[in-house]
Amino acid sequence: VQLQAFGGGLVQAGGSLRLSCAASGRTLSNYDMGWFRQAPGKDREFVAATRWDGGVTAYADSVKGRFTISRENAKNTVYLQMNSLKPEDTAVYYCAADRLWKVQSLSYDYWGQGTQVTVSS
Repeated sequence: VQLQAFGGGLVQAGGSLRLSCAASGRTLSNYDMGWFRQAPGKDREFVAATRWDGGVTAYADSVKGRFTISRENAKNTVYLQMNSLKPEDTAVYYCAADRLWKVQSLSYDYWGQGTQVTVSS
C-alpha cells in the first residue's frame, strides 16, 4: 500500500491543523493506521493509532485531549485533527499502516513520506 500524508503547514500556537493520509494500491480497511512524528535531532515518536475499523484508538500522553485520529475507509483516508497546537508539536508527521495492531511500535510495514508541521510561538 502506498501512503501519502499532507495537510501540514505553519500555524501559530493555539491553532489547529488537520492532516490527511491517503492510501492507494490497497484498501485501507484492511490496515491498522498510525501517526508518528519526528522533530529535528530527535527520534521518531508515536502520536496516535486507530484500528482498521476505527473502533479502537490510542494516543501518546503528550497529545491526549488535543489530537484526534479518525478514518474514512470508504475514502481510503486517515486523518489527524490537531488542536491547541504547541511549539513542541513542530515536527515532520508520518502516517503508517500495518495489518497488525502495533500501536506505538515503529515496525509498521508501510510509511508515508511525511508532512511538515511548524508551530510558532
